[in-house]
Amino acid sequence: MSLYDDAVLVLKGYEGQPELRQAYLDHLAAHPDGMWKACHAGHLTASALVVDPARGRVLLTLHRKLRMWLQMGGHCEPGDPSLTAAALREATEESGIEGLALLAGGPVRLDRHPIPSPCHWHFDVQYAAVAAPDAAHAISDESLDLRWFPYDEVAKVADASVVRLLQASLTRLGT
Repeated sequence: MSLYDDAVLVLKGYEGQPELRQAYLDHLAAHPDGMWKACHAGHLTASALVVDPARGRVLLTLHRKLRMWLQMGGHCEPGDPSLTAAALREATEESGIEGLALLAGGPVRLDRHPIPSPCHWHFDVQYAAVAAPDAAHAISDESLDLRWFPYDEVAKVADASVVRLLQASLTRLGT
């Protein structure tokens, strides 16, 4: 199965945000290259919020280009067999944490946001990844900093999209 086909199946199975979900599916139907950065009309990305439920905290990256505290994530690559694999790869690469486990049930949220030219939109498929309480992180080349934040401090450092992702992740965790 191609990454494109996997994305369509994942989105069709996602039960939340019905209007936005349909916009993602419509975008893919109109853009067979919509999985890739080269699609200037917009493309899917995969991200994961790294959570440590045992300690009530999340790991955020200070993005090198955007200079914002964000979840781990980025562009799909040709070797990614699925959106879940892309999200897990990105979370592992950007956090330096081996052994992350995505929460069961597929994506926790979708977030479409504008990006600078030449592309126009990121259609982000957002997951949550659980880290062990003793997980050691390492800053990647894509990050200026990497830091654990208690759940109640996220809104002080991150934008509303990260706060919504945290809320959806905590709901999925049953917290």
